[in-house]
Amino acid sequence: MLQEFKKFAMRGNVVDMAVGIIIGGAFGTIVKSLVDDVIMPPIGLLLGGVDFSDLFITLKEGAVAGPYGTLAAAQNAGAVTLSYGLFINSVISFLIVAFAVFLLIKSINKLQSAEETTEEPTTKDCPHCLTSIPLKASRCPNCTSELGSA
Repeated sequence: MLQEFKKFAMRGNVVDMAVGIIIGGAFGTIVKSLVDDVIMPPIGLLLGGVDFSDLFITLKEGAVAGPYGTLAAAQNAGAVTLSYGLFINSVISFLIVAFAVFLLIKSINKLQSAEETTEEPTTKDCPHCLTSIPLKASRCPNCTSELGSA
C-alpha cells in the first residue's frame, strides 16, 4: 500500500498540484498584505478616514458596555460582532487574486499559442477518392487517378 501511495504521489500532476498549492498560499499572504496595508488605507482616507477592518455591528454587548471604538476593543470586551469590514477586505483580496490568476492564464495561453507554429501541409486530398496523399504526388496510389502537375 505504501508503494502505491509513493507511485501516486510522484506522478507529475500531483507534484505540480502540490507546488501550486504552496505557491498559492504564499501568494495569498502577499495579496492580503497588499489589500490590508497598501490598497485599503488610501481608500479609507478618501472615504473620510474609514478603516474597513474596524467596520462592525455590535449584536450583543460584552462585559464592558459599548460603544466600542474598534473591532479589537469590542472583541476584548466579549461583544458579539458582525464584522462586515473584514468581509469587504476579503472580497477585495479575492478580486485581486482572481484578476492576477486571469492575467497569468492569459499570458500562459499567449505563450502556448506562440509556441504552436503552423506547419506547412505535407499532404493533400485526392480529388477523386478523397484519400490523403503526399503533396508532391502526381498520381493517387489508392485510385491511380492522375492528378496533374504537383
